[in-house]
Amino acid sequence: MLINLKPGEWARVTAIQGGRGVRQRLSLRGIQEGSTLKVISSAQGPVVLEVKRNIVVIGRGMAAKVIVEKLNNKEKRQGNEEKDI
Repeated sequence: MLINLKPGEWARVTAIQGGRGVRQRLSLRGIQEGSTLKVISSAQGPVVLEVKRNIVVIGRGMAAKVIVEKLNNKEKRQGNEEKDI
């Protein structure tokens, strides 16, 4: 889950657990299945992320609904190159 990642870690969204409303709110912030993101802060309070070169802040409850897979450095670079095109 997204809330289990540490600051500085990159991940790819694999699934979003929740209804249409949750998916829409996340999508408006650039977070959807297949998105690559970086955790900026997740210690307390809201979770701060970098998504498509933008800073996005979401609540811990919403972040708990985002299922991710952690990326290594090679995968991170490939994901960013695809999104920048």
